[in-house]
Amino acid sequence: MTLLAMPTAQAELTPAEQAAVFKAAGFKQGAEGRYIRCEEDPPTLSYSPGRIEMEDLNGDGQPEAWVKEGSLFCYGNTGEAFVLLNKGAGGWRVLLDAVGVPTLQQSKRSGWPDIEVGGPGFGKFPVYRWDGKAYILPR
Repeated sequence: MTLLAMPTAQAELTPAEQAAVFKAAGFKQGAEGRYIRCEEDPPTLSYSPGRIEMEDLNGDGQPEAWVKEGSLFCYGNTGEAFVLLNKGAGGWRVLLDAVGVPTLQQSKRSGWPDIEVGGPGFGKFPVYRWDGKAYILPR
């Protein structure tokens, strides 16, 4: 198991690219210029607005985008939700949208790592696998 450690790479994208990623992930730009998916009114201390982190998951030289937002109010004890997207000819598309903390696994499917989505506590967390188009929970 590999912990997902990604530097924030939002600055690598132009403002227009950032807006396209956030839009594809279901975020809206707030009055202060921050991108928001979960609206807290008023915001709690646990809230952190949307941020983009880039990482090439499948080794094709084109990074995928992780869009993350933090909030205990919106996401419970896990405190975080994320959307994983990749860019194709038609723009950005969602590969996985989940509440929890993603952890890349050593196991892979067609070059894409399995992703465990965890949170606080112990036990078995779901592991999403690549099906050729998106990440799914195997049956």
